Amino acid sequence: MGLREIAVGGLYLSPLLLYALLGFGATLLIRAVLYRLLGANRLWFEAWFDTALFVICTAVIAYLSSATGNA
Repeated sequence: MGLREIAVGGLYLSPLLLYALLGFGATLLIRAVLYRLLGANRLWFEAWFDTALFVICTAVIAYLSSATGNA
């Protein structure tokens, strides 16, 4: 897809919005799997963990979605 605007009804949206939504979904999925495998008491500082996981997932999705792989 690359970094091109997404047109929705004449309104241009940043592709980062789509990447963030996909990253949020991936975060929820990975978090659910980790909580089932490790349990909630093994993951310290849950808010920091969730935030870092969201940023990592969003960055990976943006990297994989870039046209050249260099973005």
